[in-house]
Amino acid sequence: MSIMNEISTAINAQALVDQVKTMVNVLEEAFEQKRAAHEVEHSIFRWVMQIGRRALRMYFQLYGNGDQGETVELPEVGQLNRLDCIHRKAYQSVFGEYALDRVVYGSREGQKIEYVPLDEQLQLPQSEFSYLLQDWNQSLAVEMPYNQVSAVLQRILGISQSINSLERNNTKLAVSVPEYWEDRAPAPEAQGKEIVVVTVDCKGVVIRKASAVANQRQARIDACQATMCGEQDAKDKQKKGRKKMAVIGSTYTIAPYVRTPEQVVEALFRDKQEQAALRPKPLCKYIRTSLRRDEFDTLKPAYEEIFGWLADEHRQRNPQGQSPSVLLMDGQRSLWEAGCEHLAEASVIEILDLLHATSYVWKAAAVFHPGVEAEKLIGFVKPRVARILKGEVKAVIRGFKAMGTLHGLSAKRLKILETICGYFENNAQRMRYDQYLVAGYPIATGVIEGACRHVVKDRMERSGMRWTLPGAQAMLGLRCISLNGDWDEYMKFHIRQENHHLYPRCAVNDSDYNGIAQVA
Repeated sequence: MSIMNEISTAINAQALVDQVKTMVNVLEEAFEQKRAAHEVEHSIFRWVMQIGRRALRMYFQLYGNGDQGETVELPEVGQLNRLDCIHRKAYQSVFGEYALDRVVYGSREGQKIEYVPLDEQLQLPQSEFSYLLQDWNQSLAVEMPYNQVSAVLQRILGISQSINSLERNNTKLAVSVPEYWEDRAPAPEAQGKEIVVVTVDCKGVVIRKASAVANQRQARIDACQATMCGEQDAKDKQKKGRKKMAVIGSTYTIAPYVRTPEQVVEALFRDKQEQAALRPKPLCKYIRTSLRRDEFDTLKPAYEEIFGWLADEHRQRNPQGQSPSVLLMDGQRSLWEAGCEHLAEASVIEILDLLHATSYVWKAAAVFHPGVEAEKLIGFVKPRVARILKGEVKAVIRGFKAMGTLHGLSAKRLKILETICGYFENNAQRMRYDQYLVAGYPIATGVIEGACRHVVKDRMERSGMRWTLPGAQAMLGLRCISLNGDWDEYMKFHIRQENHHLYPRCAVNDSDYNGIAQVA
């Protein structure tokens, strides 16, 4: 450390001590004046912020500018020269902004900077925002709009941040999400009679209107899809160009919950809260989502990501096949096809969500009784749902077909009835509810439906929100991390990953910082 730097550090250290003493004097004066606690609390916080700002500045001054001589010798790089210009880096901390003047090394000015000793010593982030500020920013951003995050932290910390900077940092922070899922601690194995449940659904995210060039590209993609794929996922066609489907997966273990068909029917047609206390709670529930697309804008990469992860989770939770495993979804054909492909070795029991099956019974009621209020159709729906729960799906199908002939339905209503019967026929092997209830298996997708609502709708579908595809994927990835209770662990992981990338010659948080660069 230079003599001038030592003097400056000593001056700042004394100023720091004086500031603490002043704060103590202010507290004593506040006591004598009998000031209100909230006023004193506010004053203390502002003093603490000022002390923190001065303390962090002093810490930076202890390091100086990182000068290690005219040249340095680095392994695998060779000799580097100290460049003439001092390079300044902005550092935005929770205490305010700093300007760090750094000596840098490289071949010559204007060429790539190979080595910045101060950055490596301080383990500075690639962004100008400190890791702590990134943590606070994004832990709030996964729950509230960016403008609210900016307003809240400005009110608390007194620092101003643009919405664009918060969006950019969200995307940058999310780059470690895929690697985190690979590195994450294995899920605990199911114990005793616990059931391993795997469930998937899709939810649309509103995407910003594409540019003219992107629209032309989309037209080419649509043409390729029509030629190559024929029938495209019906949900992904919905609001094309405005919404993109996110694939959301969840896995958990749960204790068996044995019921009779009669109990389920009664629960469906009365206040469900009456039974809530009796239901076992999902354990070790994890959620993950993907918006990935291939060059033809299909969901295949998202399916591979989510179902591949679920297959790994299943192996961790049920490695010896010691517990029953359930794949629980709605009737979307592409989901079941992906499930069969990725979970073929898992011996899962496929179960169609009861509420989706029930919705088709309501549709049939509307076919036979058009214009009748829903309350008056319960007498039609309830007994047929009861028969389905007793395993009599084929009998219900035969009854619908017979009624269709008897009622002489119009062509339009007959087509709807054929669709309803086709739905039940295609999913009959997943509707053995009488067996599932005896075994205590879950038969409703409440967990994944709740995840779709909570992960996507509550954050991504607020008034006026439009997302870019990368921005939406980043937000969803971080939101799942937060909702899974992994935020602190993820931040540590991300910092390690970024530091290994930025400073490969220095171990993260290595207190013995010697021999990294030798003065030539």
